[in-house]
Amino acid sequence: MIRIVLDTNVLVSGLLSHRAAPGQIVGLVTAGEIEFACDQRILAEYRDVLARPELQINQTEAEDALQHIEQSALLVTPESWPEALPDPDDEPFLAVAKASLALCLVTGNLKHFPAKARLDVRVLTPRQFVDALGEDEVS
Repeated sequence: MIRIVLDTNVLVSGLLSHRAAPGQIVGLVTAGEIEFACDQRILAEYRDVLARPELQINQTEAEDALQHIEQSALLVTPESWPEALPDPDDEPFLAVAKASLALCLVTGNLKHFPAKARLDVRVLTPRQFVDALGEDEVS
């Protein structure tokens, strides 16, 4: 089974729009068709961001997604990320991807993960990931 790490922006976008690529990915994760990896820092960020009223996320749907993630995610405790990122709060996403042997980190903000700081972690946009799934290029 494919294992991925989702940046918070993909989870938010997926809950706001089910038809777009992020929504398709969140649907695959919640259906158990894609394995998901995270750590306690990522879970805390998800909880914090999804509860923000300005995002106007359906809280019942957000809570259902969070419960599924907490019950089914592969929880890891990664090493600190050795490379500096523009936003240090993004480091757990790369660290979890590496520690969990995830296929990739899916993010809507590639610029937050400069190529030189990714080391050997594959980073894809939601559209790139969905397109690769359709073409069986994600193995």
